[in-house]
Amino acid sequence: MSVMVVRKKVTRKWEKLPGRNTFCCDGRVMMARQKGIFYLTLFLILGTCTLFFAFECRYLAVQLSPAIPVFAAMLFLFSMATLLRTSFSDPGVIPRALPDEAAFIEMEIEATNGAVPQGQRPPPRIKNFQINNQIVKLKYCYTCKIFRPPRASHCSICDNCVERFDHHCPWVGNCVGKRNYRYFYLFILSLSLLTIYVFAFNIVYVALKSLKIGFLETLKETPGTVLEVLICFFTLWSVVGLTGFHTFLVALNQTTNEDIKGSWTGKNRVQNPYSHGNIVKNCCEVLCGPLPPSVLDRRGILPLEESGSRPPSTQETSSSLLPQSPALTEHLSSNEMPEDSTPEEMPPPEPPEPPQEVAEADK
Repeated sequence: MSVMVVRKKVTRKWEKLPGRNTFCCDGRVMMARQKGIFYLTLFLILGTCTLFFAFECRYLAVQLSPAIPVFAAMLFLFSMATLLRTSFSDPGVIPRALPDEAAFIEMEIEATNGAVPQGQRPPPRIKNFQINNQIVKLKYCYTCKIFRPPRASHCSICDNCVERFDHHCPWVGNCVGKRNYRYFYLFILSLSLLTIYVFAFNIVYVALKSLKIGFLETLKETPGTVLEVLICFFTLWSVVGLTGFHTFLVALNQTTNEDIKGSWTGKNRVQNPYSHGNIVKNCCEVLCGPLPPSVLDRRGILPLEESGSRPPSTQETSSSLLPQSPALTEHLSSNEMPEDSTPEEMPPPEPPEPPQEVAEADK
């Protein structure tokens, strides 16, 4: 007798997460919804390096050294690995408050601020927090219904609060925060080296070819090299400048968001409580410190009540477990009650026959 096994549909937590993120590979990959510029980044890197490996590397390996394409491949693979790691990871999204937690926080705020007279503006929702003898303000997020941790901010593009929020980078298709900032920095650093490397050896390639056939003939025969030089030239300034800016921020243990707002400079004149006063210690903390785990639990399983489904009833479960044979189906259909009949219209059941031994005793 065969038995059908009923499989319940499992609902993962990433399917119900609020915000404007997209998920792939069953919640393992997390990105922003706007991914067009990220695809452009991939196209520029892959296209330029493909032309370089297809044309210039073979000539330079023979004329100069076979180590040239090897080092270029190492830089290319490292840049792609750090780019994908930055783009596909959780930047440090903070979960939103549950309804009970949000109600409790609202009660705390009302008890602290008291009743606000009608027509007056309520006071700002701020908590003071002390870090290294420095007062830091924790601001309330009206979207996530939480008091944001220090250095956290709400990204308007992804619609999530991100821990140690740096900025939202459309070139990588994700926010840059506490959990992927080091990979973002390594990506722009390696991309700067790769751009300089490809640009320099393209110039060397053109110079070597020009010695044999002339400069104009070289440009006519190698249009791919000209295209690579133009892409690298216009990309070089922005990528190298961005790398230098983030190197400055890493040395100060500061974020782009804090630098733009002037949190520790300008009119506030407040000392950065997160800086160790030493460049080496700041770099070690930002780039080599322990990486915190994700607090989203994207691949966790939601309970049935939260996933919006109901558990099957006993009758449904038992009927689904019955063997589906033709004889059994015919037997069940013959015992079913007609649709138009009622219990009163059904014929009364016949009395059971007495056992044979009892009948003989009565005789």
